[in-house]
Order: sequence, then C-alpha cells, then structure tokens
Amino acid sequence: MAKEPSLANAVELLDDDGAITVQLETCLKHIFAQYCSPSTSRSDRKTLLQPPPNASLSPEGLDAWAKDTNGAPFSQETKDELVEFLDVAEDGSLTLKGFLQIYQLQTENDEEETWRDLSKHGFDRALKLIG
Repeated sequence: MAKEPSLANAVELLDDDGAITVQLETCLKHIFAQYCSPSTSRSDRKTLLQPPPNASLSPEGLDAWAKDTNGAPFSQETKDELVEFLDVAEDGSLTLKGFLQIYQLQTENDEEETWRDLSKHGFDRALKLIG
C-alpha cells in the first residue's frame, strides 16, 4: 500500500540520538523568532526568520505562541513548570534553548503533535514554509 503523499516526503524530526535535527531546529527558530523579544522583522512571508542573539519569550510572547499553537495560553501551573525545568533567562523568560527543549521532549513523546504544531505555523511535512 502506498504512503500518503504528505507522509512520503516527511523528514526526520529527531536524529538517531534523539536530538532535534538541523531541519527541525531551523523551523523552530523561525517560530520562536515570531514571538520573541527583541522582535525580528521579515522582508517577506517566505523568508525564514532568525531570532536575535539573547532573544527570549516574555510571558506575553509565550502566551501568544501557546494560543497560536494550542488555541489557548498555558495555565500558570504549566508556566511555572517551564521556568522550573527548562532553560530560562534571568528574568524568567523562555530562551531559545528552552523552546527547543520543549520540542525535543514533545517530539520524543508524541511526534504527531509536533507535526501538528509545525503545520499550524505554516510548515509542510518536508519542513518547507508554505504559508
């Protein structure tokens, strides 16, 4: 039986050691850059963004990302867990490293959820920005 076209070209999200692949990291940096402080600007909708050095997600940026990704901001309990267990800046904002940690853990446990998140942010199964 043939694979679904959308799955036939799917790329790996984690490498053999369980680490995020370079392709996935590039996509996650683009997503992070849309919500981080300091903010980034984009010249067009097809150009992948890069977060500035030392960028982080403020509570407002975290809420905006969670709402766009999951339909609602995180609960305070979830935010407290993020600060406790993931990489954060001195002010408690989530760093890029912490953001990548979220996706590394999520992808290990439920790769399909990561694919859904990527799709919500405009990426296809080949990790190409399509919208």
